[in-house]
Amino acid sequence: MGGANAFEYAMQFLLPVVLARCLDVLAFGHYRLLWLAVGTVMAVASFAMAHSLYYFLPRSDRVTKRLYINQTLLFLTFTGLISGWAVSSWNPWLPGTMHGLLEHGTTVPAFVVLWVIASVLDSLPTVEERVIWQVNVTVGLASLRAAALSLAAILTRELGPVLLVLLGFVVLKIALLLVYLARHHGLGGPILRLRRFREQVRYAAPFGAAGAIYDLRTRADQWVAAALFPLGLFASFSIAAILGTLIALFRKSVSSVFLPSMSRLQAAGDLPGMLELNSRANVMVAALACPLAAFAFVFAEEVVTIVYTAAYIDAAPVMRIYVVGLMALIVELASITFLLRRGPFVMGVNLIALVCAVPISWIAAQHFGLAGAAAGSVIMIYLDRIVTLRYITRLTGVPLRRLQDWRTLGTFTLFAALAATLTWWTVCHYFIVSGPFARIAAGTAIMAATYGLLMQLLLSAGRNWLAVAGDARHGE
Repeated sequence: MGGANAFEYAMQFLLPVVLARCLDVLAFGHYRLLWLAVGTVMAVASFAMAHSLYYFLPRSDRVTKRLYINQTLLFLTFTGLISGWAVSSWNPWLPGTMHGLLEHGTTVPAFVVLWVIASVLDSLPTVEERVIWQVNVTVGLASLRAAALSLAAILTRELGPVLLVLLGFVVLKIALLLVYLARHHGLGGPILRLRRFREQVRYAAPFGAAGAIYDLRTRADQWVAAALFPLGLFASFSIAAILGTLIALFRKSVSSVFLPSMSRLQAAGDLPGMLELNSRANVMVAALACPLAAFAFVFAEEVVTIVYTAAYIDAAPVMRIYVVGLMALIVELASITFLLRRGPFVMGVNLIALVCAVPISWIAAQHFGLAGAAAGSVIMIYLDRIVTLRYITRLTGVPLRRLQDWRTLGTFTLFAALAATLTWWTVCHYFIVSGPFARIAAGTAIMAATYGLLMQLLLSAGRNWLAVAGDARHGE
């Protein structure tokens, strides 16, 4: 699953690289604005209904599983239609920055409607622990999407054909969802039972509202950038925010696999076991995310120049601001509050964070430029983690020092910082006149070798400590 998500991320990373070179800055800015709008409406439209299946399906028989899935699809069809209206010319409150997409007619609204419905396929096989099925779908769709959109951009160098190909892609995704349902659940009823539907909505509502507010919070700084700066600068800002996908990749790969087991432990009343699994998952994420984030921090200019061309170099300082904030996201807590059914608390925290983040970003952007627009979300990420950790401690009775493996997390962060510092110093002294590609290549080799050596020393020290402890017990 981790490999599949890594491949999907690589495709999502490479696709804008092609589009940034084939489309002009204005068209690429509109493309990035489209995905900002899609992410925003998805935050509200999904309402955590698909995610609620993690709770209901492991506890249900075959017929009841089909019922919950059908209810989810019915709900998403309704919210998808509303979302399509929201991004269409029929919406009198459509932001002015979105008007450039209206020239493509019904393509954008139709895509949004189908995208909301098709989102079920992103998690349903994993919920049912059919990991191989999910891997095949993830890799196949990621490859097709990247290849088809890239080809359309290369051949036409216009945004319109790219959007038409995107619409065809989501139609295919809907077809695959129907194939999965027909094979494993059947396409029949029951479609809706009001008591079960109310139960599912009541369960999902707090998390849906909390997730919507959180997603709006994470995108608020991009809307601030879109409102205050020209579309070209917004494009630079949006590609800097792609680092969030990097952390989300590792979190999704690990947490989605751990979550069904955590759900069963919570249902059995084993809260310490559930918390231990969450801690292990976060350590796994940190082992890979820390060095990559540190590398992106020190080589931000080179990364942007090589990947997106020098036309988007304004993304480099924004990228560094995001790296600082994204390090806190390594400590994933949403799965714990989700299983403990603490949606109202999460919603309250996210609402306060959203209300505070927007004015902070707005004021900082006016005083410090493009990079300042990222300040609000970064500050709120750290406050969110502090408040949530303290709340979980009070709720479960587990001391804060035992909620996470803080020593290992701190060690990985320290090792990444040391390796990045040494790498930066070496490249600046011996590759100062080299081009960005040579600096990145040298930096990658040095960073990998240094971090790998530090990790090896850590593992060796751990084995030696275990050996000493074993000898001591044997002597007793």
